[in-house]
Amino acid sequence: MKKGLKALPQFKSEDAERAFWATHDSTDYIDWKQARQVLFPRLRPSVKSISLRLPESTLDKLRLLANQRDVPYQSLLKIFLAERIEQEMRPRSHTS
Repeated sequence: MKKGLKALPQFKSEDAERAFWATHDSTDYIDWKQARQVLFPRLRPSVKSISLRLPESTLDKLRLLANQRDVPYQSLLKIFLAERIEQEMRPRSHTS
């Protein structure tokens, strides 16, 4: 441990730890110069199942596009949604 660092307290719960870090600076307790980057290659984002009603013609077109790309239609739908959400979230420039 680097000289001058405070000892980490023992936390009784995640809530107690969360409250502690909300009011304390981690650089008083951790030497971040010694930190190493860690990758979690198998970490997957949380997902939630939903029910979505689509017109049959839209679903047929989606399946056709997915077949052309050789991907499952649900995966293609997620890609399309993610792309559109990113597009909508970008700031728009107002040109006159």
